[in-house]
Amino acid sequence: MDVSRALEQHIAVFGEGGSGKTVLLSSFYGATQEPQYRKQSLFHVVADNIGQGARLHRNYLGMKNSAQVPVTTRFTGTSYSFSIKLKDGSGTKAMKDKPFDALRLVWHDYPGEWFEQDVNGPEEAQRRVDTFRTLLSSDVALLLVDAQRLLDNAGQEERYLKSLFANFLNGLLSLKDDLLEDGQPLVEFPRIWVLGLSKSDLLPDLDVFAFRDLLIEKAADDLDALRQVLAGLVEADDALSVGEDFVLLSSAKFGAERIEVTERIGVDMILPLAAMLPFERHVKWAQTEELQGKVVEMLLRGAGPLATALVGTKSKFLGVVGQMLNIVGPSLAEAAGLNGDKLEEYNSDALAKKDYLRATLSRFGMDLDKGEEDRVLLRSLR
Repeated sequence: MDVSRALEQHIAVFGEGGSGKTVLLSSFYGATQEPQYRKQSLFHVVADNIGQGARLHRNYLGMKNSAQVPVTTRFTGTSYSFSIKLKDGSGTKAMKDKPFDALRLVWHDYPGEWFEQDVNGPEEAQRRVDTFRTLLSSDVALLLVDAQRLLDNAGQEERYLKSLFANFLNGLLSLKDDLLEDGQPLVEFPRIWVLGLSKSDLLPDLDVFAFRDLLIEKAADDLDALRQVLAGLVEADDALSVGEDFVLLSSAKFGAERIEVTERIGVDMILPLAAMLPFERHVKWAQTEELQGKVVEMLLRGAGPLATALVGTKSKFLGVVGQMLNIVGPSLAEAAGLNGDKLEEYNSDALAKKDYLRATLSRFGMDLDKGEEDRVLLRSLR
């Protein structure tokens, strides 16, 4: 596939050691390789690195067939790239008229140990900085809260949560001087920090609202302190959302003798979150008068082509940053605000016309709406 024909979306995943990052990624990829998924979906998910894909698939099959949990990786920061290739129409004239014909999801896994303990020498310190720099292009950061640790601290959850947020806060502070050149705040930086409850199957009575309320009740000040540290790293902290979006995640249902890989929670929303949440949020932010220049350019990176693909027009975009919110036909703002019946209308129309790119993007938007209906996802109103 021509790289120039793929729209890249990056997601950075943070979690302490044992919080379930490797299992989550294995569950996400392995499920997309199942015959039923490949039959029903409009696209294939292909690992760009064959070796990585094979290892993730092996992890998934080990859980499915032998109830074996993948070995936890330690001190290894890895990026995984997946191409979302449409099944049909990629060679047609209709697809050639599209601004892109595939999505690419890049998943950045940041070692939790680097937030929990000191690095061992200057070489590892430099590796930690370099690893963090690789994820600066991410639009979404997913910060995992471990349900097992909440259970271990039942009734005193604040003990775990305060430690979790303090570790991340201190880890970011230790990186600050190396990340900021001449002390200048970063334009390119993850702007949406979603709090995810990993292993959420262990707390079946906790919906996403109860998860949010638990965090606010037990660790609001600590979360706010983390927000302030992140705001100190970026230019235009008005375009920053930390702990305003929440999602429940479970890679499978883990039993003593069997792991039910089909009983996942939230995993199927990883692609929609990475593709559509930044689009929705960034366009809103870009419309505010306080933001301008390079920040607006960064926020709207990829937004125009995605809007064109979503609304199904051949719109031409104006080059001046101040006019970037204007496109021929439906505006970026309208495309980013699609929801409910309007999304379903776009999806039905796209399927009828076999416009699988528009059908996939509108389906992603519908998936986010359903996640909220099911109380698995809670999106910020800002």
